[in-house]
Amino acid sequence: MKNFKVTVNGTAYDVCVEEISGGVVSAPVAPPPAAAAKPAQTAAGGEKVLSPLPGTVLDIKVSVGQKVEKNQIIAILEAMKMENEIVTPNAGTVSAVHVSKGQAVVSGDTLVTIS
Repeated sequence: MKNFKVTVNGTAYDVCVEEISGGVVSAPVAPPPAAAAKPAQTAAGGEKVLSPLPGTVLDIKVSVGQKVEKNQIIAILEAMKMENEIVTPNAGTVSAVHVSKGQAVVSGDTLVTIS
């Protein structure tokens, strides 16, 4: 058995690999990334809603100045032919929309800021 550190999409995983006769190597499968949007605090006290996965913005459901409730759908992302609803982590007011319909995003891109 050999131990390795493998980095996938910026997340490091410790894996243990067993060598099997014939040169075939097996390893545990890394867990999938979280599907929920991650909020991040901004310097001005607002909360950024980040893209949880890479994809294309199909629709923006909010606009600047709009009041939103916790778990309200703010955007629809298409990833691998699936539509993913991105929801607000908390209630507040939309202070900025950072993406537009048709725009490609990667994991961690800011979609909306809520104050």
